Amino acid sequence: MEKLELLYEGKGKKMWSVKGSDELLIAEFKDDLTAFNAEKRGNEEGKGALNNKISAAIFKLLKENGIETALVESISPTEQLVKKCSIIPLEVVVRNIATGSLSKRLGIKEATVLPFTLVEFYYKDDALGDPLINDEHAILLDIVKSEQDLVTLHHLGRQINSILVPFFASKGLKLVDFKVEFGVDKDGNILLADEISPDSCRFWDANTGEKMDKDRFRQDLGSVKVAYEEVLRRILS
Repeated sequence: MEKLELLYEGKGKKMWSVKGSDELLIAEFKDDLTAFNAEKRGNEEGKGALNNKISAAIFKLLKENGIETALVESISPTEQLVKKCSIIPLEVVVRNIATGSLSKRLGIKEATVLPFTLVEFYYKDDALGDPLINDEHAILLDIVKSEQDLVTLHHLGRQINSILVPFFASKGLKLVDFKVEFGVDKDGNILLADEISPDSCRFWDANTGEKMDKDRFRQDLGSVKVAYEEVLRRILS
């Protein structure tokens, strides 16, 4: 597959059109690190390749368990071939344990296990700081076509969580929370898109509580690459 035109560059990836295809794109994972709405920036060589491998493995697991995804295949250490879809401008955040913004907003003590899986929507708009919104906001902003789409996104978030929590537990990792994004293909189907990686998840070591995700960059806790390599090793073991 040959890259043709750069269509979009985000914080963690570049999206390219594919020569000879109107239905496929190439996602290129970057080594860049950002936090706090890109106010903090960094770079760690090899991070993009690790996220590519981790996300591909997780997407494969989810597909095997009935979740439709945009991933076709990995085509290089840092690139994936993906189905072209229209990204729904919502970050669907699924939380199992209180930390980060949830603890700050609601005063819930850090590391408190939530009594149920919490699903939140954040409006993907950098200028607004990706604000937390509710279902009625999403409809007001015309982010989705119908209320049923929101029901579907809530359901998919919980379904993905129900697959990943026991999987990561078997690898000695607590899945604290994660962010997923979805797209709509040419036939109107909602697909899991973007990535699932330590850039978009919080993983804590089940025994030590060590943070194995991008919080290492946010909080200056040490090498991101070393932690991501360990996550990949456990996923593939």
